[in-house]
Amino acid sequence: MTASASVAAQPAPGRLRAIAPGASICATVALAARFLADHYGGPVMLYALLFGTAFNFLIDDPRCRPGIEFIARTVLRVGVALLGVRISVGQVTALGAAPFAIVACAIAATIAFGWVLARLLRLRSQQGLLSGSAVAICGASAALAVAAVMPTHAKHEEDTIVTVVGVTVLSTIAMVLYPIAVHALGLGDTAAGVFFGATIHDVAQVVGAGYLISEHAGEVSTVVKLTRVALLVPTVLLFVLHYRRREDGRGGAVALPGFLLAFVVLVAINSAFGLPRGIVDATSDASRWFLVAAIAALGIKTSFKQLAEVGVRPIALMLGETIFLAAFVLGAMMLAGVAAAR
Repeated sequence: MTASASVAAQPAPGRLRAIAPGASICATVALAARFLADHYGGPVMLYALLFGTAFNFLIDDPRCRPGIEFIARTVLRVGVALLGVRISVGQVTALGAAPFAIVACAIAATIAFGWVLARLLRLRSQQGLLSGSAVAICGASAALAVAAVMPTHAKHEEDTIVTVVGVTVLSTIAMVLYPIAVHALGLGDTAAGVFFGATIHDVAQVVGAGYLISEHAGEVSTVVKLTRVALLVPTVLLFVLHYRRREDGRGGAVALPGFLLAFVVLVAINSAFGLPRGIVDATSDASRWFLVAAIAALGIKTSFKQLAEVGVRPIALMLGETIFLAAFVLGAMMLAGVAAAR
């Protein structure tokens, strides 16, 4: 029996005692990462990941492993589910047909491009799908959600952690470079907001880039970005369907994973009743904390030696996907006339 199965078989008080040491370590790493990001700037996800790798030796400690595994799996899924509270159907419909179509097509094209580029670079096709999803949708959060429904293999966690590192770094670079690019291209505030929201990987960097241009650009970029986040559900569901068919050789009904079902329910509740701002903010904060803790847990499970052995091809893969996404969105905006929006 594995350590996780052994813990799951215990009564609730026993499970709590078993996961407490590892969970406390992940929470401490998350707090340190958040403190550094709040006081000195920089991406909190990357800090949590790097801090976590420094404690890689703890994953071999039987007292810590159950809690670390719990944070990396269960808390991660809760964090993804809670993202739904930030989205409503009204936000998506208010966006208009053209930007929504651009976002949807860009997601599909980028994931497909990631699969092709991974094959060309002689990487695992699953790695291309994972990184393509992270680049196309919402960075580290998408990487974690997609990885949670993919079949596990010897390099599964390594692929996930490399993808999280790559998209976090590239998202930060994009936050700095893309405002310069839209200024050089002469894009108006609305067009700039659509471009940022459709291309920058992580929500925080999208907001940062948008409000760097203007308040209107910040608002547009946030709505476009949340539309991308909403499309995480059908994307992950398609992956579930794909891998289910590969495993049993047939189609049939596919159960929506619990965390995605919770995501959909929260979107529906927010759309129907308009949750108070205080609840939305509190739940969003909880989601961010859970995801940071999950990244810390993944970092603890990954060694610096593993990261050093990755090589340049996975980085080239994510860089290629990022450039492709930006070029695709800009071209689609020009064709749809969105680039001319002021």
